Amino acid sequence: MTRPHPVLRTLSLVLGFSFLYLPILSLIVFSFNDSAMMNTWSGFSFKWYRSLMNDDALLSAARLSLLIAALTATAAVVIGTWAGYVLARMGRFRGFGLYIGMLSAPLVMPEVVLGISLLLMFVELGDLTGWPAGNGVFTIWVGHTTLCMAYVAVIIQSRIHDLDRTLEEAALDLGASPLKVFFVITLPLIVPALMAAWLLAFTLSLDDVVIASFLSGPGYTTLPLEVFSRVRLGIKPEINALATLFILAVGICVIIANRIQQRRAARLAV
Repeated sequence: MTRPHPVLRTLSLVLGFSFLYLPILSLIVFSFNDSAMMNTWSGFSFKWYRSLMNDDALLSAARLSLLIAALTATAAVVIGTWAGYVLARMGRFRGFGLYIGMLSAPLVMPEVVLGISLLLMFVELGDLTGWPAGNGVFTIWVGHTTLCMAYVAVIIQSRIHDLDRTLEEAALDLGASPLKVFFVITLPLIVPALMAAWLLAFTLSLDDVVIASFLSGPGYTTLPLEVFSRVRLGIKPEINALATLFILAVGICVIIANRIQQRRAARLAV
């Protein structure tokens, strides 16, 4: 089997990375543009970052989205970890088909259907019990957790399935309870998967538009909804500035997470 020419491989790599990252690079560059026009460079300036600091609506939406995303990721990891553990360790039990079907439904169900069904559920609960009094942080959090826990369960199930069961079996033989084995043996071994699942759930929640549009209420506009409503009238430079700050924050978090995993791998290799 002949290997592709080095020049062809390099060209393919350059084209692939250019397709992925040139739009992001152009967004970052134009966030420092002095002009409000998105296709004309008129000079370097921080004016749109200063304008962003005075945009209370956009900053409030960003804070709300970050709060909901953090709560969603944490809840999804807690629920999804137990769900994935059941799938990987408990084998087939009565009602297993129904269990895995309900757990996997958010993965294949359109978000429009999920958003409408959750909205109807909250409306009926409000009519019957008076709670919740209105849509807000709680309703969006429940909707995002319902979606994200399915993704977390898939990640955790695959990681637990690949673990060496002899460590758990040895702890059980020595008298440890299954719950203690999970927290002392299994949980530390799946920490990288937990971190990956948390970041994925955080990203899915932060990026969601459809479910949040059904479950948000007056005064509870998430960042994607705020940006989407503004983009209809044209992209504003303040949005470029905010996106650049998010890219910087994500890049720092990825670097830190990578360093932590490298140090952990080096300690295990010793």
